[in-house]
Amino acid sequence: MIKNGAKILIVDDSDFSRKVISSYFDNSPHQVIAEVASADAAIKILSEKECNIAIIDVVMPEIGGIELTESISRTFTNMAVIVISSLAQESIIMRSISAGAQDFIQKPFSENTLLQSVNKIWENRS
Repeated sequence: MIKNGAKILIVDDSDFSRKVISSYFDNSPHQVIAEVASADAAIKILSEKECNIAIIDVVMPEIGGIELTESISRTFTNMAVIVISSLAQESIIMRSISAGAQDFIQKPFSENTLLQSVNKIWENRS
């Protein structure tokens, strides 16, 4: 583990999406601390482990990604959020940003696109 990388939480109800996103960080200085399928699981992890950036899907059962982003922004003020979604209507993007997300990335996205977003956020916080 490289000390200067971000600690990342991936929140997506799709097992496949979580695995793909996690693999994007295999050769980066950043470390995925957990992959979870729900907002409740995300909040539990965040209360137990240090995390710098959460990557959150918009569409999830029970509590959606935008609501989770709002909760994280209120509770974990030093944490950044990247919202991801295959839905890219302007209203969803605007709601994500106003909920506290630092970035919105439309699925499907490339490894490079996600790493650029994480690197930019991390450089601005370090």
